[in-house]
Amino acid sequence: MAGFISQETIDLVLNNTDIVSLIGEYTKLEPRGSDYWGCCPFHSEKTASFHVEPDKRFYYCFGCRAAGNSIKFIMEQEKLSYAESIEFLAKKAGIPIKYEEGYERPVEDKKTKLIDEYISLYERTASMFHYMLTETSQGAAALEYITKRGISMETIKKFKLGYSPADRRWLKKFLLKKNFSERFLDESGLFSRKYPEIAFFSNRLMFPIFNRRGQVVAFGGRKLTSNPDSPKYINSGDLIQYKKGETLYAFHFAKKAIKEAKRVVLCEGYMDCIAYHQCGITYAVAPLGTALTDEQIKMVRPFVNEVLLSFDSDEAGQNATIRAILMLRQNNVTARIIRLKGAKDPAEVMINFGPETLTNFVNGAILDSDFLLSRLGTLYPVDTPEGKTKASLEFFTYIDSLQSYTQKESSLEQLCQAFNLKPEAVRRDFQNREKAHERLKYRQPASDVAPKRIEATAELRSVLAIIADLDKYETIRSEIFPDDFDDFYAKTLLSIIEECYKKNSLNLPEILGHCEDENLANYIASSIASNEYSRDVAESAIHDSLRMIQRKRLSRQRDKIIERIRDFDRVTEDDNEQYKALLKQKLDLDSQLAKK
Repeated sequence: MAGFISQETIDLVLNNTDIVSLIGEYTKLEPRGSDYWGCCPFHSEKTASFHVEPDKRFYYCFGCRAAGNSIKFIMEQEKLSYAESIEFLAKKAGIPIKYEEGYERPVEDKKTKLIDEYISLYERTASMFHYMLTETSQGAAALEYITKRGISMETIKKFKLGYSPADRRWLKKFLLKKNFSERFLDESGLFSRKYPEIAFFSNRLMFPIFNRRGQVVAFGGRKLTSNPDSPKYINSGDLIQYKKGETLYAFHFAKKAIKEAKRVVLCEGYMDCIAYHQCGITYAVAPLGTALTDEQIKMVRPFVNEVLLSFDSDEAGQNATIRAILMLRQNNVTARIIRLKGAKDPAEVMINFGPETLTNFVNGAILDSDFLLSRLGTLYPVDTPEGKTKASLEFFTYIDSLQSYTQKESSLEQLCQAFNLKPEAVRRDFQNREKAHERLKYRQPASDVAPKRIEATAELRSVLAIIADLDKYETIRSEIFPDDFDDFYAKTLLSIIEECYKKNSLNLPEILGHCEDENLANYIASSIASNEYSRDVAESAIHDSLRMIQRKRLSRQRDKIIERIRDFDRVTEDDNEQYKALLKQKLDLDSQLAKK
């Protein structure tokens, strides 16, 4: 017995599940005689060692030795229990579930039932939001905004975009009338934890998030006002039916095109992804408000020869690109970088230049090593010995992520050519580094070394203010990152807050428990206990912190532009145009800084 599901049901599930079609949703399979082969979805490989025998309804990997039937496969891929996996496959095949006589519905099945109920709620809510956007006067401003961004009604319907009403009490009243219980709604993630009658999303353009089966499981919402205190995007947190780190936006729409193109575009967010799809690049997906994860890579890895990265050109976007490159290479996946010229995002390219130009940018994506070397050449004075050394050390991190010795050797040669280095010296430096097992990271500021004593810097005080009002964190986390801080303890503490948030345990005891530095834990406890951060003080400090971060980001961008202007060598007419564009960027940044 499996969770007291009848053997008759189990046999029906196994006999009526096409194991080739099922596994084909997770990795590409090709026939060889009467059997099928593909790259294993359970471990990283480029040579197919995963074997499916349809007659025996069985799979086996000669690489990692994973083996089993369709139930075992779903257990491993979807992280479900045995009983939940039978439920999953039974529903897929339209098979009613029978239980052994005398037994009640098992706990696992109750969890599956609850997941189904919440998916039903989110599907219904998405349909209501879509209606509000497309059919009512309340959604007119949101509809005007999205159509001005070049998004067609056909695309709006495909992605089921919507509008959440400005009245934050309306949604609860609406859903209660539809016979959803108040307790059920309070636990749904659609309402404030502190004020359960208040909707989490209000007066926002809504982006339903679909699971790989095309069901709505969560939402993202973009603000439609210029209120600086309101975050641009807010997103559903992890829910019983949804895990951000295991989901890719638009994967349900893109998976067929990904298989056919053998490539995928990973882009910054909802709007970028939708613009790519509207331009016919339907193999685009996006991580969901988090850094790229191994689970997300595993979703696409079996189907692709390469991953194309399309993140923002600002510092946060560049850092995200570098992290993604290293993760992809560690998973034995080739990475390329899409460079958008003359526009800040794919939607702007689509509006100003048309779909063909965006397609050309995709097809002109450069190899990750070329991107990194070009970037290092602008970060460091590579015409000096010191600059060459620093650039080389950073590039070693990339070489270390490569899984092939041939690739490592080729990349070392590329480094030598790029910065005019002697191969013998570079290889010696790299070998010495490997022997010492040094894991050098991309440029870490001096603040990554813990100071001897904790000082109440403005940055640390702003993070303490977040701890004093943790309910605020969910709304601001998309705007504030550890790399935004120079202060070591502010950076450390914000990383701890994010870790606790992802584990759905964001509270003061958990934060203190994650502090490895006892002095820091005592400092936090003392600051919070002293009540120096009232609600108003905390809110003001958080607001000031966000403004400070925005200024810092703009200043860094401006410094880089100035450096490029100083080093720019104008030879051709195109060079002059590029130089003018850099000057314009600097003036725009000057203007933005003056307003902050």
